[in-house]
Amino acid sequence: MASQTQGIQQLLAAEKRAAEKINEARKRKLQRTKQAKQEAQAEVEKYKQQREQEFKAFEQQYLGTKEDIESKIRKDTEDQINGMKQSVAANKQAVIVRLLQLVCDIKPELHHNLVLQKKLHGQFAA
Repeated sequence: MASQTQGIQQLLAAEKRAAEKINEARKRKLQRTKQAKQEAQAEVEKYKQQREQEFKAFEQQYLGTKEDIESKIRKDTEDQINGMKQSVAANKQAVIVRLLQLVCDIKPELHHNLVLQKKLHGQFAA
């Protein structure tokens, strides 16, 4: 009976050691997973920064700096405003003459609805 108890004790001790080894292995695995995740995150961040720098270089090469774009837009706007001012100056007198003609040269005519009504009824409706 003592040998059975001793055998059971050995089995229990072996089971306990196996459980401890499994727990240690799980802890190591968890630690390796966390480390791998941190390394992957650092690599992603490094790649992101590299791509951002490449994009900024590309942007400056093909689009120019923000100030360049701003000055180009400002110049284009000023050119358009100057074109409009020249168009106004060139057509101002003609527009004024046409407006005066329309306002001053009044030709009294009957309203077209009245003319239609007269045609339909042969006379004016009261």
